[in-house]
Amino acid sequence: MTRQLRFSGAAWRRGVWLVVTLALACAAALACEALRSPLPWMIGPLMATAVAALVGLPVRSEPVLRNVGQWTIGMALGLYFTPQVVALLPTLALPIVLAVAWALLIGYGFYRWLWWTQRSQPGMGRETAFFAAAIGGASEMALMADRRGGRVDLVAASHSLRLMLVVMTIPFALQWLDVHGTDLSVPGAQTFRLEGLAVLLALTAAGIAVIRRLGGPNPWVLGALGVSILLTASDVQLTSLPKPLSNAGQLFIGVALGVRFTPGFVRAAPRWLVAVGVGTVAMIVASALFAAVLASLTGQSPATLVLGTSPGGIAEMCITAKVLQLGVPTVTALHVVRYVVVLVATERLWRWEARRLGLGPIQA
Repeated sequence: MTRQLRFSGAAWRRGVWLVVTLALACAAALACEALRSPLPWMIGPLMATAVAALVGLPVRSEPVLRNVGQWTIGMALGLYFTPQVVALLPTLALPIVLAVAWALLIGYGFYRWLWWTQRSQPGMGRETAFFAAAIGGASEMALMADRRGGRVDLVAASHSLRLMLVVMTIPFALQWLDVHGTDLSVPGAQTFRLEGLAVLLALTAAGIAVIRRLGGPNPWVLGALGVSILLTASDVQLTSLPKPLSNAGQLFIGVALGVRFTPGFVRAAPRWLVAVGVGTVAMIVASALFAAVLASLTGQSPATLVLGTSPGGIAEMCITAKVLQLGVPTVTALHVVRYVVVLVATERLWRWEARRLGLGPIQA
């Protein structure tokens, strides 16, 4: 009985702090909205929860909330892939190929930077630097590092800090440059229908379940996105997504990013975090320059390609494109293809790197 009461008390405290965290995040989002901040419903919650976590408050997120946020974003992005937009996607072949090659190149450069600055640190191995630097999903890279004997904590810290820096710099830079509203594509469905939303939720949930059953990566984004694209491309217009639902999805993602920045996170390896931060800023600048060159070669919008080639995540950069109206289908296509290729190629590239360095037998 005592154990049960203790468990109930702990669960109750977690629930209270989750409500407090969401209330804080919502207040921060509204404040950022009043200040005309870019992406107020993601950046506001991210900043507020990160600051609260850093000062030691037990702010909380829950995996189910981040999953719901990703599910919402996946549905919303898929609504942009109308038959007219899909017909234009073959013209993106060259930008996609070059963007994927760029992601692999800067990831390798980032790895060399991390290893060069951190190789003297106790317990540091090349596998940790390699998987921490790959421009892919944090959870997937952490799992790969764990299989190779890398330090999962440092890999996860690297990806968390990289995503936060990208989210905190690129949207503000685009707003400062007054870059927005250049996207001619709009979601296929323009009218909200409650029954249509119910059907869309059911179908995208089925897509998520299929991806999870197959063991695919990031099912909450890719499963929902894939089904939403198939429906919209087939000119099936079930419903638009109400703005509060989209805002809630952004808030949940912002909170999930922000709560990672605890005092322990900062104390764990300050030199490592400094190296990750410097390397991330360098990648952001280099990617912006690459986007400008790519835009001149392909005729695509430079701002759209800045988002599409940035070292950020699918959800974060596609949300930015959606809010600022900067080529949502292009940015989504670039990030989805890059995500899949990096996920498939990273372990193979590590085996090549390990053999090149003569690091001993490499597991298949």
